[in-house]
Amino acid sequence: MLVKLNRTLIAIAVASGLAYGSTAFAKDQNATLSDTQKTQIEGVVHDYLMKNPEVIADAVKGLQEKQFDQMRKKTQDVATKNEPALFNTPNDPVAGNPKGKVTVVEFFDYQCPHCVDMVPALNGLVKANGEVRVIYKEFPIRGPMSVTASKAALAANVQGKYMPMHEALMKSASSLTEEKIYSLAKDVGLDVEKLKADMKGDVVDKQIKANYKLAQDLQLMGTPALFVGKTDGKSTVVEFIPGQVDQASLQASADKAAL
Repeated sequence: MLVKLNRTLIAIAVASGLAYGSTAFAKDQNATLSDTQKTQIEGVVHDYLMKNPEVIADAVKGLQEKQFDQMRKKTQDVATKNEPALFNTPNDPVAGNPKGKVTVVEFFDYQCPHCVDMVPALNGLVKANGEVRVIYKEFPIRGPMSVTASKAALAANVQGKYMPMHEALMKSASSLTEEKIYSLAKDVGLDVEKLKADMKGDVVDKQIKANYKLAQDLQLMGTPALFVGKTDGKSTVVEFIPGQVDQASLQASADKAAL
């Protein structure tokens, strides 16, 4: 009975919308509704929605999911045109197997809590798979301290200590200050004065700007944003993952890319 009622209401709503929105159609079909009929239809629909508000919530959720899927597909399509920049940009920090057959590219911000939560999943994926590499794309979008942290990490890469600095920054993400960043650099064995000089250099500046440009081209809306690709021979984007996922989900994406 409920199914029939839902279908009836949908039919009535559609008929009402057509009557309001297309006078020509109504005339052609000789189906013009009177003001009384329109009022009755509106009343029926209103009463039903008031008694079943979850219908509206379901409709909004469905629309959001559809828009999200469209956005994800659009970004994934655009990513195929940017595969060289995603997978083969010089000086990008890399973890895991540098020649891995599967690559995960992560755009992240040190002050993004979801990025912090992604660390165990990415580390676990690398440890569990000898043919996986992870490329880190510094994408500081949460203010000046995020930019400072990213510059420090890339400057640490110049000294061959990107991963220790990266891990230290992620662990301290909630309380980053310039003083804290330089203290962490000292703790992981970096030459702090050289680090400061490299942070102001062209190499680091150009790398962050290139990441911003790539993120803009990919139409990224936030962090983390991950791309999983097949890198056995020609690099190919297999999947775009917007947002935080667990290690099992990453593993499933890596397995898919490995096929």
